[in-house]
Amino acid sequence: MAVTSTNGKRFNPLSLDALNFLLADVRGALGPYLNVFLVTQQHWSQTEVGLVTTIGGLLGLAVQTPIGAAIDETRAKRGVIVLALAVLGIGAAVIFAWPSFWPVAIANSLMAIVGDVFGPAVAGLTLGLYARKQLARRMGRNSAFDHAGNVAIAVVAAAVGYAFSQRAVFLLVPVFAVLAGIAVLSIPAKAIDLDRARDLDQDGRSAGPAGYDILFNTRPLVIFGLCVMLFHLANAALLPLVGQKLAAEFPEEATAMMSACIVAAQTIMLPIALLVGHTADSWGRKPLFLAGFAILPVRAVLYTFSDNSFWLIGVQLLDGVGAGIFGALTPLVIADIMRGTGRYNLALGAVATMQGIGASLSGLAAGVTVDHLGYSAAFLALGAAAAVALIVFALGMPETAEPETAPLQS
Repeated sequence: MAVTSTNGKRFNPLSLDALNFLLADVRGALGPYLNVFLVTQQHWSQTEVGLVTTIGGLLGLAVQTPIGAAIDETRAKRGVIVLALAVLGIGAAVIFAWPSFWPVAIANSLMAIVGDVFGPAVAGLTLGLYARKQLARRMGRNSAFDHAGNVAIAVVAAAVGYAFSQRAVFLLVPVFAVLAGIAVLSIPAKAIDLDRARDLDQDGRSAGPAGYDILFNTRPLVIFGLCVMLFHLANAALLPLVGQKLAAEFPEEATAMMSACIVAAQTIMLPIALLVGHTADSWGRKPLFLAGFAILPVRAVLYTFSDNSFWLIGVQLLDGVGAGIFGALTPLVIADIMRGTGRYNLALGAVATMQGIGASLSGLAAGVTVDHLGYSAAFLALGAAAAVALIVFALGMPETAEPETAPLQS
């Protein structure tokens, strides 16, 4: 079922589907399991684990924006993804073979850096393959296959860990990395419009790409970045806090409950992403995003109503709605804002940096609040941050849909 790309070449959209699905498998086969493996199987101290993850997190945060700029500039966008996959596969193999401090620290740091490649690179490929009028549905479909991959790897990793060992889970990374490399290389290089892939369309080609100061001079992008930071400041710590409460009540079943919670939320994200892709042009971006922002403070407050495990898990499912909207719409809104500038991936990297800052501060703020005031106060504080994000977005963020796709205004 090949289709025609923006520059008249044929490609199979199933290749992009497979790439999104498999990249979720590559990332998901390592992240959630590394800390548990190092503490329970290798008997690392919490300080050693924290040091390794902090180093990797800070390095990943520091290079997100420069990597976005580099992806804008390169013409070998498929090659960048293949190189990043190779580093991930080798890094996971090193952790499997030598799970001591320095090999794990170096491998995890390199993997954190190359992990920043996939989001902007896949979004750029999508932009270079699809016409503007097809972009909303395609971005929603990308997000849906990403969530499906997260569900699949949670099931596969659980099966491998049960049948073999926690350590064996890391060998899934090179396997899925090879499959993802095959998927990206099955997209013909000539089918990718490299100008459109950086959001430098026909209107902007004569002038060339904008300068880097566009990150600070584009008001909607600045507002959106601030809202993204506030959203993740409120959201990132909610699931860990719920996990802590579940573990306190059911210490033996805590891991199973957390896994079920993650899988259920990801399953909800999948149809939400498809719905967003089908309605983003007709309804507009802003109403959908407002719904995603509005769910977050409601969810935070609902956690304070009961400590019952079924209640906590049920409320956590709302994360599937908010995160589903957020994941599908973010690359689309940035494509709207940066249209014609040639700095699409630079902007994606900058927004991802703001997201990382918010998520990093979230855990610290929640931990301090729990220690001094308890869980309910932490949930309410995070809900307040979510409410601020909602207000800022509602008052400051314009509708970014293009006139030909924006909903009619009364």
